[in-house]
Amino acid sequence: MADHNDPNAVNSIFSDIDVSAADLYDIFGFPSDDKDGGEKVVIALTFASVPDAGVFDTDMLYRILIAPDKRIERPGKDDQSLEGLLKYLDGVKSKYLSVLKPAEIRVTVDRDNRAHIRFFNFPGGDFSEVIDANANTTLRSPKGHVIQAFIGGRDDAFFNDLPGFFRSINYAPQYYHVPHSLPELRELKIPKTLIELEGNDLFNYDPAFPDWGNGFKKELPPGPYEWKGTTFKKDAKGNFRFVYSGSDARAGQNCNAIILEIPLAFLTDNPAQHRIVNTWGESWVLKAANKIETIPDDPFWLEHPHVLLDAWTLDDELKKYKLVDTDGQAFADAALSEREDNRQLGANNFWLAPHFVRRLGHLGWGFGPSITALGLASAFDHDNSPISVHRTYTTVIEAFPRVKKMLFQELNMPDDSWNPKGLPIPLRRPVDVFIPNVNSIDMDTTGTWPFGRRLEDQVATRFLSLFLDMTATLNEKKYHVELLNDPALWQSAPIEPKTPPNPMKNDKAFLTSFPYLAEPW
Repeated sequence: MADHNDPNAVNSIFSDIDVSAADLYDIFGFPSDDKDGGEKVVIALTFASVPDAGVFDTDMLYRILIAPDKRIERPGKDDQSLEGLLKYLDGVKSKYLSVLKPAEIRVTVDRDNRAHIRFFNFPGGDFSEVIDANANTTLRSPKGHVIQAFIGGRDDAFFNDLPGFFRSINYAPQYYHVPHSLPELRELKIPKTLIELEGNDLFNYDPAFPDWGNGFKKELPPGPYEWKGTTFKKDAKGNFRFVYSGSDARAGQNCNAIILEIPLAFLTDNPAQHRIVNTWGESWVLKAANKIETIPDDPFWLEHPHVLLDAWTLDDELKKYKLVDTDGQAFADAALSEREDNRQLGANNFWLAPHFVRRLGHLGWGFGPSITALGLASAFDHDNSPISVHRTYTTVIEAFPRVKKMLFQELNMPDDSWNPKGLPIPLRRPVDVFIPNVNSIDMDTTGTWPFGRRLEDQVATRFLSLFLDMTATLNEKKYHVELLNDPALWQSAPIEPKTPPNPMKNDKAFLTSFPYLAEPW
């Protein structure tokens, strides 16, 4: 997931929370172009560079879990009812609780900045090594598989307009000094929107403070924190104003990373059939370190559902740590889980499905009318509302009819380059993408999102494409996941600035060979 500043316990956007090494940033995964010695998969887990790029917090333990599997085959006619959704979720639950037994990689770093990397339960054999940080290292498994490893500081590979996203959801801590202790002042009760609302002075662009929300914050004025307008804002020429600037909020900033290039034959004893490599990451902090105190050392299971699973699966080492963050699918946490501490469930996020349906309904009432106002078709049923609406749902039954099309529509790709072998691979749907919360890398594709996640994928803008109607056409071509990333679209739209929501490329060019992420600043 692209989920910088998540969960809230390590969310440094709050005025009283420090940056933490437990804050996972992203997990990338794609088939390697290097086929020498067989197929390989690249997996990169990135996280906050604390205390510094290439220097690690010795109280942290990072896990990368990997579960190869067959590609899911959908029936010819999908059941797109609420009952069909429940049946799908039950299947996910059974698979990840009973059938798939993920193998894992654990990484800790000692006080000499030496990385201890351990491989558990892989067909290629269990083994461990102690390696130098910030150096490419070649590892060899008990069965002779060659694994490339890099554990160290890199340029942050995520490129997006983070303040723009927070402006779209009226997220006060990005723009005002708001402490963690005031949850009611996070997402203010103002409609979500992709274009500015007339009179929304709490969040509309302020030319007197061009850096507002991007390193500079204001003091939150007295309430009420609401919006009483009825229209989208337009300038003298009749143009809307984007809440996005298209600039890279992470430019010039670093991360720490665990980067691996692993033979598929090490991960599975059936590489011909297991064409999907499901992977997700976790961060754990040592309980004895007394860090991240807003997450209890021994959480109550009703508040933290993962405790039920941990009770059966934690070994003696993990019992010394507490889980902080999970990372699988881009924006599953940042947009859908609202960064809540108790929603860090990884592959077991089927528990969150009811919340996701209600949350998509809430987001849809904001983003859907915005998309329609720009002359595009939305998959969210907003009753042709001419303006964004702040509406929440208490039940799945209320929200489901509104989001049904969004959940089950196939996400069109811009061309066929993602499928170089021309295989009959079904397009993915949002319901497949976000539940379970894993990065599912399809080894027969290029691994571009949502068939994995390549470094160059602009996932923030692709996430917004979920709200488009993928059956609609523009210039005789169906909508697709890259539509909102097309500069030509915005050049002809009645909007300023005329730029895609997020930058087109990273601040530093990615490398063409291992370790792929650019060197740190």
